[in-house]
Amino acid sequence: MSDARILTVVDEGLGNTAYLVDLGDGRALAIDPSRDQRAMYDALSEHGLTVAFAADTHLHADFLTGVRQLAATDQARVFGSAAGGREYEHTGLRDGDEVDLGGLTLRAWGTPGHTDEHLCYLLQDGARTLGVFTGGSLLVNAVARTDLVDPARTEELARAQYRSVQRLLTLPDGVAVWPTHGAGSFCAAAQGSQRTSTIGAERARNPLLAATDEDSFVAGLLAGLGSYPPYFRRLGEVNRRGPAVLPRQLALEAMDPGAVAAAQAAGATVVDVRPVAPFAKGHVPGSLSIPLRPAFASWLGWLVDHEHPVIVIRDPDQDADEVLWQAAKIGYEAAVVGELSGGVAAWTAAGLPIGSVPLTEAHGEPGTRFLDIRQDGEYRAGHVPGAVHVELGALAAATDGLADDVPTVVMCGHGERASSAASLLAQRGFTHLTVLTGGPEDWAKSTGQRLETGA
Repeated sequence: MSDARILTVVDEGLGNTAYLVDLGDGRALAIDPSRDQRAMYDALSEHGLTVAFAADTHLHADFLTGVRQLAATDQARVFGSAAGGREYEHTGLRDGDEVDLGGLTLRAWGTPGHTDEHLCYLLQDGARTLGVFTGGSLLVNAVARTDLVDPARTEELARAQYRSVQRLLTLPDGVAVWPTHGAGSFCAAAQGSQRTSTIGAERARNPLLAATDEDSFVAGLLAGLGSYPPYFRRLGEVNRRGPAVLPRQLALEAMDPGAVAAAQAAGATVVDVRPVAPFAKGHVPGSLSIPLRPAFASWLGWLVDHEHPVIVIRDPDQDADEVLWQAAKIGYEAAVVGELSGGVAAWTAAGLPIGSVPLTEAHGEPGTRFLDIRQDGEYRAGHVPGAVHVELGALAAATDGLADDVPTVVMCGHGERASSAASLLAQRGFTHLTVLTGGPEDWAKSTGQRLETGA
């Protein structure tokens, strides 16, 4: 879609894409890099590049910026909106400012909406615009949400988003669109699978761009807003101040079972990152199940207070770096104080009690309550008839409305979130719990019944 080589670094868990622009002389420009730079450095190494410039499109709410890391490790020159009030060394850009990249030019466009200080960056070769890094202004088949800065300003910022999108639509159809937020991002007001596009494709296919006027656009955007993790309300300010620079290698401190038990009794959260089946078979009582997978960071940030010490339990073959860097990219590196040395086997050997939760395959046994903890949109798309619906992120605050008086099958799409939900309920004294290993479609196939749709 352009004459410049653009390398994508996709964070499947957070649903975001960072970009590396090969400047043709061994240097690169990084756009919206994360603090977790393992995949980015792999791409740089593969292509023989070093980062000379790093730019953020906005003060991110869903991850901590990596531009300060790149300034420290690669001596990258950092750019960001002058209106962002960043408190670390950077070059502040305003609407229309240009940066000479040595052959290519980066031009800033003020595009408020997702945030007040949002910039898009046009990548230009002379007078020709090759593409535009749209951050959260224009996404593939969507735009980014406008309720993160201040819920009371959601509509005001949605109207600003409309004007910013209209400005982007003045670009030629062939201009590449390189958004930061994409499939799986809670910053997006709608979901899709494609990560890059063109102005022409968005003009033709983006449902929000089909709105006939500003009011229709705003109504459509606001209708697509779902819930989001609570850490989103905190990270924008951390990014404004500037996240601390971390060493390239992080480490988990080993703790013996007695120390873990004492820390848990004092208020630490024990997070078990093992897969669903081993957790179900045996776990530290009171521990929280968050299986290690690409979405681990989102659920850690949603279910665990960053001010509480976190102790990790993992299997020996699970990568400690993956745990630590996923935690660090949402600002939880200080919270993770250690791990249980020897895992659950060491806990058992120490004579300490073990908890368990049964797993079940789909069935239609009478007298069973199904608790569906998926997101609202997933639930509306198809659920077990009569299922109780509480989003996982809201479950801890909703347990007073649930009675532990009937067998309850906790379900999501595949079992990971259901395991988290069951562990939360077990912490609050629920005992009649099982975890469904599949999802609603498995239940429908097993029972021969149809799923319900709608709220």
